[in-house]
Amino acid sequence: MTDKTLKLPEAGQWPDKLVAPALIAGAVLTTIGFLMAFFCVAPVGGATVNGAELIGDVMVSQKMLLSQKIFYFHMPVAITSFLALGFGCYYAVRFLMTKNRRFDTCSRICLEIALLFVVLTMITGEMWTRFEWGVWWSWEPRLTTYLILMLIVIAYFVLRSSVDEPERRATFAAVVAIIATIDVPICFMITRLIPSSIHPVVLREGGMSPEMGLCVGLCALGMLLVGFALYRARFNQVRLTQRVDAIKETLDDER
Repeated sequence: MTDKTLKLPEAGQWPDKLVAPALIAGAVLTTIGFLMAFFCVAPVGGATVNGAELIGDVMVSQKMLLSQKIFYFHMPVAITSFLALGFGCYYAVRFLMTKNRRFDTCSRICLEIALLFVVLTMITGEMWTRFEWGVWWSWEPRLTTYLILMLIVIAYFVLRSSVDEPERRATFAAVVAIIATIDVPICFMITRLIPSSIHPVVLREGGMSPEMGLCVGLCALGMLLVGFALYRARFNQVRLTQRVDAIKETLDDER
């Protein structure tokens, strides 16, 4: 009983104490960022109007795109999805090197968090596409590569559910996690490698005003804190489940 108890999955690690503060701080920062986006940052120029029109006591020759405010949610969730995939790849490599199932658990949870933020990125991206480009989908390079990324992440969980043997499942899943992460720099750099007239390169000199950069920074930091809190909460839940299962197996062996 003592030897097997020592081999139980750990639980109650010190980062778990940061879950609630991180979640609260993330929610506060994200909310502040969104409020600044709507009340402090001016809308960007969009389609031209007929001549000039008086809008909010200002004569303008372009429509100001309120739909662009989606950007302040869209970009932070995309950044969070990329980082979650990066950590998932790191733990996948660690598993392939050590065959330690703890790293497989870490990688799986990272991919779960990544899938959540990938889906949010696709939803907000599609909303932006519809409002700004007038269509729900365009086979634009950034959208296409990110769609491929989402399909790879989905395939990761399909594979995990279709392989019964634990070590083979973890090994195959680790390979797919690494493949998914390889697509991350492609998604990020594709608009620089293949210039697109409809999907701008945002992170460039003059691409964002200081106010826009501050809003994006606050929202991104908030989203990262939320992602961290979700990861630690999920990790703790999974490890407690594994701990209970290990204790049950130990008790069954002693009977």
